[in-house]
Amino acid sequence: MGAGPADTSWREYGLCAQTDPELFWPEKGSSTAEARKICTACEVRLECLEYAVTHGEPGVWGGTSENQRKAIRKARRRPAAA
Repeated sequence: MGAGPADTSWREYGLCAQTDPELFWPEKGSSTAEARKICTACEVRLECLEYAVTHGEPGVWGGTSENQRKAIRKARRRPAAA
């Protein structure tokens, strides 16, 4: 697999590519538990998570919800403690 922010070759290795996509984009109020469980066993979970955090993707990515990724982005913007 290559490196870099534009590289998405990791996607072909994602377990989500072998699963019903509806699990990863549930309707509002629906559970994301099954999708997140699939993500925990995925070999490209970290690449997926980083992509979603960087690009502001909706749905379940890297085992996280949109709100969880929003918190990650916010934490990254905070200045480091001196």
